[in-house]
Amino acid sequence: MNIVGEKVKVHRESFGWTQEQFVAKCNLIGWNISRSTLAKIESKVRRVTDIEVQLLARALKINVELLF
Repeated sequence: MNIVGEKVKVHRESFGWTQEQFVAKCNLIGWNISRSTLAKIESKVRRVTDIEVQLLARALKINVELLF
């Protein structure tokens, strides 16, 4: 299930980051994710694990709770 995709997109866009820029930030924290995977997460096509939610929040530098 994916209930965080829309919030990821909202927060990413609030920082003015493109998907490519955000993917680069994810890669910097050690999470190898592609732009197409991020697009699927944001469009709620792909499931997101609990660990991935934590990684998304970490890359966005926000609290996990803000993604829900």
